[in-house]
Amino acid sequence: MSGSVRAGMPPWRPGTRDAMEYDREGPQPPTARGPLSAAVGAYLLGSGPLPCPEVVAAAPAYGDDLQLALYQCYELHYRGFAGVSPGIEWDPGLLRTRAALEHRFLSALRADTQVHDSVEEAVGELLVEPVDGKGVSDFLRDEGELWHLREYAAQRSLYHLKEADPHAWVLPRLWGRAKAAMAAVEFDEYGGGRPERVHARLFADLMTDLGLDTTYGRHLDAASAECLATVNMMSLFGLHRALRGALVGHFAAVEITSSPGSRRLAEAMRRTGAGPAAQHFYDEHVEADAVHEQIVRHEVIGGLLEQEPHLAADVVFGIDATGYVEERFGTRLLADWRAGRSSLRTPLSGLPRVPRETSHIP
Repeated sequence: MSGSVRAGMPPWRPGTRDAMEYDREGPQPPTARGPLSAAVGAYLLGSGPLPCPEVVAAAPAYGDDLQLALYQCYELHYRGFAGVSPGIEWDPGLLRTRAALEHRFLSALRADTQVHDSVEEAVGELLVEPVDGKGVSDFLRDEGELWHLREYAAQRSLYHLKEADPHAWVLPRLWGRAKAAMAAVEFDEYGGGRPERVHARLFADLMTDLGLDTTYGRHLDAASAECLATVNMMSLFGLHRALRGALVGHFAAVEITSSPGSRRLAEAMRRTGAGPAAQHFYDEHVEADAVHEQIVRHEVIGGLLEQEPHLAADVVFGIDATGYVEERFGTRLLADWRAGRSSLRTPLSGLPRVPRETSHIP
């Protein structure tokens, strides 16, 4: 690094001879939500220094600012942002900042997640459907309106438009039964070799039925901090080999609970007349994830713990942390919706607006 480069600034600048090629496509950089996300965003564009460690340490772990800053760091490993150099993905200074953000987030998750005593107990609880469910999918099935479904799809698009990608990071960290089974499930998620059946493509079709912009990353500014945390946790687990057990636990929680939840969401889509592609996405998951659940339980978890039994506590943590962040997201959605206001930070174009006096959207 040249001695003329200020500390904390990236070693490249737009317009210089040694500047790397910049992404011309990809999502637009998001609007900052505080000093952390503003500093990270400026650094990615070569226009400012990274935040100091004290600012990271003082930020609320689940707050908008830290979660968006972390999301920006992680997105460089997926499709990046328009106007940002692909080369900054492995920038040492940015990686140090990302590590500090991750430490703040992961420490909070470990402190706040109530964990089961064993994998068997954690998985067993996932397999029990509540008689009188009060979750988001129950609300959407029984009383949700089209605008609720649109908001839900817009926020979930941050994951579903890259569905299965965070989980693919774990494949090089597995072997034997666990690797083979995980690869088989991922193959289904990626459409079994047919591009029109890739689950991310099916979700984009769902969004089209709901009148939503399907551009990757389009709804990042609208998404709540609680939504960002659910996506960030996947990337956190997936990008660290030390957390491979937690990623497997997370994946198990998703697959085991997906089929009944998808059934309720498919019913919601039918009841509200959302459209055939919107119905199909969840109908597909009812069938596929019922099979995946068996594979993940017996082959992915079973294979992993057969070879690395010391990872059992990490698998439990992954299961229970997933439940924790999803419960936080669901609580936020239901609190807003039951109060008659939008759950989004910015409005959706084409979305029937909720009454101005009851919405917190500016």
